This record gives sequence, structure tokens and C-alpha cells, in this order.
Amino acid sequence: MTSDAPPSRPPDPAVLGDLVARDRRTSAPALRADDAGRSYSYYDFVTTTYKAGNVLRYLGVRGGETVAVAPDPLPEPALTLYGAAQLSAATTFRLDPADPPRATLVGVEREPEFDLPPGRKLAVYGGPPERPSTTHWEQEVWSENPAVHPATVAPEDAVLRADGRTYSHGELLDAAASVVDAAGIQAGEEVVVRDSLERPGTVVAGLVAPILVGAVVVFPGPDTVGDVAVGEGPEGRSVAPEDAL
Repeated sequence: MTSDAPPSRPPDPAVLGDLVARDRRTSAPALRADDAGRSYSYYDFVTTTYKAGNVLRYLGVRGGETVAVAPDPLPEPALTLYGAAQLSAATTFRLDPADPPRATLVGVEREPEFDLPPGRKLAVYGGPPERPSTTHWEQEVWSENPAVHPATVAPEDAVLRADGRTYSHGELLDAAASVVDAAGIQAGEEVVVRDSLERPGTVVAGLVAPILVGAVVVFPGPDTVGDVAVGEGPEGRSVAPEDAL
């Protein structure tokens, strides 16, 4: 029987994949996108990160490579970050159609913007693509087996590329732990992502720190008020992205 309590904080996580270990799968909420009306429990969140990683492998992503993801306030960016991390691949939330990495993931409405060269793959969410060469993200993720990835990941491996530099698993986890302590984030609290995922501090405070302690990542709607804001918001506590990393 699945517990309805938030997962406990891992005692000594070394890589992002430790935050989505199978023993952290509970029915407690992990992620909510209020405008889209979508939510994931920790059970669904963890399982879907495995599936996302397997789709990325199908697209040719391997350790040391990069996945570009649109910084939309939706579940896909968070799930892809953790899926890529399990492959020892890095994620960037800045898109460059002229110089794409191995795989790019965007909303289906942006498919016409990308005409990728051979060896580079495009996937879209939010509906089926127009071109047969484009991967339909939801369809592939839904059909994937949630198997653990046969990849070796080290704390010094790259996991995020932003602002012209690369951040390792260890750096993101250390920064997330500092955010948790400074903002007093507790398991089950709602951390509302109110700034852009293009900023590395937003990724740390909005996507890593909450999952580290069993809190809830929230992409807000117009009436959303949570416990902690990443950026400026009506919440009683806040974390400025520039202070997070």
C-alpha cells in the first residue's frame, strides 16, 4: 500500500537521481500546474522521470550531452530535468534553434520554429506534431517502461547549463540544501515558481529544493497562493533566484 505522507528527505544525496529513488514514491503531491489543471503525486512524478529518461535515450541522448527544454510553467520541464539527470545528461532551459543540442523539447505550437540538422531530435508536448520526424512527447512517455537507467552518474557530472556556464549535480544539491535551510521549507509545503526557469537559481529553488524535502512544486495560476515563492509573490516567505545559485 502506498503511503500518503510526503517522502522523507534523503540523508546524503549525491546526484539528482537520488531525489527520485523508488522508495520516495508516495501518494503525497509532488507537482501541480494550476493553469493547466495538472498534478502529480510523488509516485507519479518519480515513475514519470524514469519514463522521460527512457524517451530521451530513444532520442539519442547519452551522458555528457545536453537537452534543451522550453521554460514553460508546466510539468514537462521538471520531469525532463530529472530524466536527463539520470542519464548523466545536462538540461538547458534556453532554446537556440540555430545551434540545437542532441534533443529539444518544446510545446507543439513551436514546432515550426525548428528545422533541426541530422542527428538532432525534436519532441513536442501539448498535442501531436505535424511532421513525422518530430516525436510526440506525451505519447512516447506514456508508452515507455519505467525502468531504472543503466547509466553511471557522478556528483561532478554536468546537470544544468545556464548563463554561459555548467553546474554539476553536487553544486545544485548543495545550493538546494541551502535554500531549504534559509527559507525553512518543510515537507508538504507548496513552493510556487514565480520566476523563469531560464535562471539557474529558479531551477534550484523551484525544482530541486522542494523535491529534496518532500514539498510540492507549484506552477501558479492567477489565484495561486502557496507557502514559499521563488521570485516575487504573495507568499509569506520567498527566495530570490539570484540568492539561490
